[in-house]
Amino acid sequence: MKKSLLTLIGATLFLSAAAQTQRLSPRPQEVVSLNGEWSFQGQYPIHVPGEWTMQGFTIQEGETAVYRHALNIPASWKGQRIKLRFDAVSSHALVTVNGVKVGEHEGGFVPFEMDITNALRGANDTLTVAVQALTISDYLACTSQYAVHTVGGLLRKVTMFALPPVNLADISINTTFDAQYKNATLHISAAIGNESTSPENASLRFTLTDANGKTVLSPGNTPETRISPADLFTKDVSFPVRAPQQWTPEHPYLYQLQVALLKNGQPTETAVYKVGFRQVQVKGNELLVNGKPVKLRGVNKHDVHPLTGRSITPALTREDALLFRNANCNYIRTSHYPPSEEFLEAADELGLFVESEAALTWIQHGASPIWKLWNYKDEKFLPYMIQANADNIQAGKNHPSVIIWSLGNESYWSPLWEKVLAFVKKTDPSRPTTFHDQCWGGFNNAHSKADIAVYHYPGINGPAHAAKSERPVLFGEYAHLSCYNRRELLTDPGIRSAYNAPLVTFYDSIYHYKGNLGGAIWSGIDDIFHLPGGEIVGYGPWGPIDAWRRPKPEYAGVKKAYSPVKVLGVKEHTDYLELTLQNRYDFTSLKDVKIEADGQPLSSAIAAGNTGILRVPRKNNTPVHLTFTDPRGFVCAEELFGQTAPAPVARPTYAVSWTENNGAYFVQQGPYHYTISKTKGIITSLRKAQDTLLRQGPVFCVVPTNSDDGGKPNVAGETYQNNIYPLKNYPLYTIFADQTHISQSAAGVKIDVDVTYTSGKGKQSYLFTPAGELITEYEVAYNGEDTIPYQYGLLLQLPKRFETLQWARKGEFTVYDSSDIGRNNGVAHLEAKQLNGVEAFGVQPSALWKDDANEMGSNDFRSTKRFIYTAALSDQSGNTLRVLSDSKQHSRSWLQDAAIQWLIADYTNNGSEPFYGSPHSDGKVNIKNKTLKGKLTISLP
Repeated sequence: MKKSLLTLIGATLFLSAAAQTQRLSPRPQEVVSLNGEWSFQGQYPIHVPGEWTMQGFTIQEGETAVYRHALNIPASWKGQRIKLRFDAVSSHALVTVNGVKVGEHEGGFVPFEMDITNALRGANDTLTVAVQALTISDYLACTSQYAVHTVGGLLRKVTMFALPPVNLADISINTTFDAQYKNATLHISAAIGNESTSPENASLRFTLTDANGKTVLSPGNTPETRISPADLFTKDVSFPVRAPQQWTPEHPYLYQLQVALLKNGQPTETAVYKVGFRQVQVKGNELLVNGKPVKLRGVNKHDVHPLTGRSITPALTREDALLFRNANCNYIRTSHYPPSEEFLEAADELGLFVESEAALTWIQHGASPIWKLWNYKDEKFLPYMIQANADNIQAGKNHPSVIIWSLGNESYWSPLWEKVLAFVKKTDPSRPTTFHDQCWGGFNNAHSKADIAVYHYPGINGPAHAAKSERPVLFGEYAHLSCYNRRELLTDPGIRSAYNAPLVTFYDSIYHYKGNLGGAIWSGIDDIFHLPGGEIVGYGPWGPIDAWRRPKPEYAGVKKAYSPVKVLGVKEHTDYLELTLQNRYDFTSLKDVKIEADGQPLSSAIAAGNTGILRVPRKNNTPVHLTFTDPRGFVCAEELFGQTAPAPVARPTYAVSWTENNGAYFVQQGPYHYTISKTKGIITSLRKAQDTLLRQGPVFCVVPTNSDDGGKPNVAGETYQNNIYPLKNYPLYTIFADQTHISQSAAGVKIDVDVTYTSGKGKQSYLFTPAGELITEYEVAYNGEDTIPYQYGLLLQLPKRFETLQWARKGEFTVYDSSDIGRNNGVAHLEAKQLNGVEAFGVQPSALWKDDANEMGSNDFRSTKRFIYTAALSDQSGNTLRVLSDSKQHSRSWLQDAAIQWLIADYTNNGSEPFYGSPHSDGKVNIKNKTLKGKLTISLP
């Protein structure tokens, strides 16, 4: 029988606002994994963990999916209590064993535990999990809406384990420091449950060892306590620890705590935890960790893989942590649900702050249509809101990486949230809270009382405004990557490279202002799902890494902006460079950072947060490659000093001459022959012997902006919903040349043309020099409709065989990865191919992101190369057209209409992404009724 959501709300109000914390027993070392093949709906195999939708099953709202699995209880577990742990079920689970109900749970992405002992028969035991998706917790979290498909199933691992009848029911760990942040106190709250039928005595033993296994703390046994049947006894203890190594992201030092439960002085159960000594406080408008103010340099992170959806493997989880750690992130916001146990373990070990967010999203927000029906102040939602936060805390409370509890995402503050905040503060006062509304102005500013104020999508003035706040201000989402201008991105992936320099500017401002805690870039990973029926859905290609975990161009910008070592200035001397360095580490002196110049070690003692001088030896003004290696072993910053523009190449001297007839001018430049139409005033061909090198151009071209995201009706921009095609671009249509004039001098043959276009009038000149150059200048009074351009400049058309692009440019950064489309020097190949969708369906790419291709060419070939010194297109016979520039022009090449189009732009910007504010939106121009000028130099060998 189908239940409505409101019926379900009434039926499950067993969630008491007074007692929300569910038991999560410490797991012993011996655990039976129940991952693998289960029976689904009584007849189909299904893999657990996993989404049922991603495995080809369709379960509608209100319907129940039934999972079954045989339980083989080890004989050694006889007489013990048998526990099941589900790490995440979306979104309601009813669990039975041998037909006996053992429990139920509402809410996805959080772990829960059930005792199945009394339902076991001892042989042929069967576990059944009846799962409904799209229940109340799904709607409150927008789980399925956000994923653009029903997220249902056993999403994370399932385990089974045994505990003695008197057992450890819960462990809570916290650490604090003295006023000098030297000595610490280890606080432990241990709950002991008696699940036997008689009173029992129990005591505890605690042992703390360091990373080398040396015992740091062993205070002996606690006094025995008598515990009645079905009772729960909580023991709170605190131990002084002298001068422990502190846990920070830069030095993620972990101790090991062993908690032994004793009966008659003998251990009956042992639990082991990793412990990081760190203390989090809000003081004024700063966040302090171990007494020091920190800046959060981060991204938002979804759990996503194109083939498995929101259910991802532990290996992929760790890879995510590594990718972001190696991009100099020190912080992850787990949008918009709690992270997995494996991710928190990786964050503890690798060094990442985590803001763990409860699965509550868009409550009274236009992006969630359900609030047009529901009342966001209705008390019946409160138990679910509290439960989501309680489960989040219980899952992450013992991880030092978790420093902030987020109550929910982009919701409107209300009396219900007041109660949620009070619950969270009472449950865990050791960590500050956030609530993702807005801290000043704009939508959602409803005066939240969370410890840390949050603002989403500020402009460049945001950091200065944040500094005026009495609370720390966190940019919970900022610097949104291009995503919604899908056709522009498909046409020119170079828009992604243009994101990087403004991001550096933005984070420089964040770093400068006290009170601006930092931010999380939206977003970390492309959100894309290849549904088994062949459809590709998702919200956005908004990650610096794609959903296959390949770095995209923005990854370089994230790493550069978040670099803990910033070069503020360079003074060049003959035999050394004098660098002014800013150490942006929160806890690390540069004496702990490995510094090398061309492989030779250097040293610096600039303290965290300070600025100083580093001298770098050099020889005879030669370039110097400088690297900084983080104490955790990855290169966190590098620069190449002394780069110069490519040296001019010795030029041949060609005889230049011209002839004409009624239709055209014919210019001969050594072995090269040009035809210039008298009617239109444009070059219609360039030949060398029988080889055509140029079919048309250069002709003035305006590339309009385009914010098309695919066009399917949706609520909040589901950009993968429709397949789209790249944009074609053409030069201004030339109607006729009013007049032409040709002359010859020592400089060469020159043709001046007055041109009338359908959308303007202009002048263009061609100078054919004895040095084998074609120098073109234009001046166009533009009166067309595309008045807010993405690019403009001169467009050439070459035969399709010119499939190799080579360039040198003055990049925004001095060092790029060799696989980055924005690298300063490179060679790219056309490699065009037809796609039937957003990308090849269901296939893990084997190539680098730069080598992905569509009908216009590879990402590498068709992307704009900004600020070129030179760019060249070649065919396999060695024919080459080369553009010479001053690092102020931009090259873009692509395949269109069976020819290579080559735009040398005198203007380009960052595209029309609607989320962009300054500085990402800076530099846009309106060319309505403006006169536009430019110059192009083509060199022939």
